[in-house]
Amino acid sequence: MPISGTPSRAQLVDHLVRTRIAGDVATPRENNLSHYRLLANSDRNFWLGLELGDRWADEQDVLAVMAERVGVNDDPEYRYGQDTIDPELTVDGLDRLAARLRKAAEGRERVLFATGHPGGLLDVHRATAAALRAAGCEIVVIPDGLQTDEGYVMQFADVAVLEHGATLWHTHSGEPMRAILTALEQAGRPLPDLVVADHGWAGYAAQHGLDSVGYADCNDPALFLAESEGTLQVAVPLDDHVVSPRHYDLMTAYLLAAAGLTED
Repeated sequence: MPISGTPSRAQLVDHLVRTRIAGDVATPRENNLSHYRLLANSDRNFWLGLELGDRWADEQDVLAVMAERVGVNDDPEYRYGQDTIDPELTVDGLDRLAARLRKAAEGRERVLFATGHPGGLLDVHRATAAALRAAGCEIVVIPDGLQTDEGYVMQFADVAVLEHGATLWHTHSGEPMRAILTALEQAGRPLPDLVVADHGWAGYAAQHGLDSVGYADCNDPALFLAESEGTLQVAVPLDDHVVSPRHYDLMTAYLLAAAGLTED
């Protein structure tokens, strides 16, 4: 399903629901609540590169934010079964993200792209990077030879990823972003003006004080908490790994058009 035009908001909402990027998503309620509880219990694997302290020690507070910003069921007694992402909130998030991308294009900013979900979101980031480059932005090239305990930090199609065993790796860790920013500083190179990412890549950049925007699933609450506190600028709610990465094409077309980054 290649990008072949820009959908209206109503068309995109329908598409998000049909492809389960939003609406009734594949992530079950019990998985969502388990992740909210683990974050509240200070399991740093669920902090996504952020420093949340003891501000979110009550899982019900986490659930309240997720209901407001993502559209999951707000009933704490609803513990098993289907959970949801409100597609209207997804499009609202895309509109906020588009506004920040437009600002980046107007200022010809340095932008770094990264993903911890290459199986789903790599091409979303690649297309966005290409559009910003065409608008005059500098897409940050990461230093060579970076490594974390999980694997090598590399860059494919302008997007930083984690590589392990000749495979692009799914990761929630903020350590790959730490490796990039530390190497840039040590080389005397300027840090990005904007980071467009997901998972710990977005969280660590935001915690480091950079303008950071990103995508997050309904079982990854940390970025939405950071957005509610003003640490992260934008968190777009969506299922970050649906059955085909091509399902995100229409969403990407909408985003780039809203940002003024298409020729249409």
